[in-house]
Amino acid sequence: MAVDEAVIDTFELGPIRPPSEAYSLLLRVTRNCPWNRCRFCATYKGQKFELRTVEEVKRDISAVKRIADRIGESARRYGEKLEDFAGMVYNDAPGDATRIVALWLYSGGRSVFLQDANTLIMPTADLVSVISFIKETFPSVERITSYGRSKTANKKTLEELVALRQAGLSRLHIGLESGYDPLLKFMDKGVTAAEHIAGGKKVVASGISLSVYVILGMGGKGMWREHATETARVINEINPDFIRVRTMTINSRMLLSEDVAKGSFVRQTDEEIVEEEKLFIEGLHCGANLVSDHITNLLQEIEGKLPQDRDKMLGVIRRFQGLPARERLNFILGRRAGYYNCLDDMTDPRRHEAVARAMDNLAPGGEIDPQVIFRLMEGFVS
Repeated sequence: MAVDEAVIDTFELGPIRPPSEAYSLLLRVTRNCPWNRCRFCATYKGQKFELRTVEEVKRDISAVKRIADRIGESARRYGEKLEDFAGMVYNDAPGDATRIVALWLYSGGRSVFLQDANTLIMPTADLVSVISFIKETFPSVERITSYGRSKTANKKTLEELVALRQAGLSRLHIGLESGYDPLLKFMDKGVTAAEHIAGGKKVVASGISLSVYVILGMGGKGMWREHATETARVINEINPDFIRVRTMTINSRMLLSEDVAKGSFVRQTDEEIVEEEKLFIEGLHCGANLVSDHITNLLQEIEGKLPQDRDKMLGVIRRFQGLPARERLNFILGRRAGYYNCLDDMTDPRRHEAVARAMDNLAPGGEIDPQVIFRLMEGFVS
């Protein structure tokens, strides 16, 4: 079935969103990243940062409303439930904008994610106006979230953040990445541990839910221990709602690849990163939910509520580290090649045997060149 349309509306879309916002309506409020210097990120390189006007964004919101209304009208005409019909539209949509709206309606139309990298940099009154217009236009919306930077959050007054929360901003996703100052400087993150703490605590105090991101392996072989312990320390002081872990993955479009080529950054193996994650979790004493919702993570089943689930999460690490060396290698290769999602998948004889055969080809001497694993991981980042 198709949506009955005389005119196909569209609206502007940014390049990324968090995995947790997969079913959210995506609205581009700013373009690209105002900092755009981080050595580990290639997403916005070569792109100019721009603030969109309130009028531009409101026009996009109105376009979304027209698309949603036409999908709803067509669903009624065909006698279908809105969610079911939207799912069919998603599979046969005439463009990305219609696909995004159809997926959003299919999931209930309850959440919105504001793009791009740091929507919080928008003047507070303008952002309040945008958020209020979303709520007025779509009464079904229960959650509005966005990316932000710690430094930007710290520059806002508490009253400004409270105003954003009262307007409807539910959650901020902030890339903490690390709490170790020498590493933050090396990666040109443009923020210090103290600024992470100040900005994060201000967000928490405002009542906006805070989700911080940590990159495992970011310290490389030279700074892994300090990265783990100092990041845990900073997070304990902030006490965010969520900690979301990612694993360092590098491609040639990242400035960090130059450091790898020069030898000034030496990447860790998966086994070394697991040891780092163990030290990191052992140092966490806050009340956050730790989430491992990204394909780059080796042990994606490490999740739980702190502090009560700490031993359960560390138990996953102990289980992996307790495997015989060849079985650890089997899991690493199987996970990175897409055969396994979790440790329990190794119990599937067919999958295990397929990975074992690949190991025989790649590692006749019992070891796989780390570059093989790194190349497999490069497919996970854009």
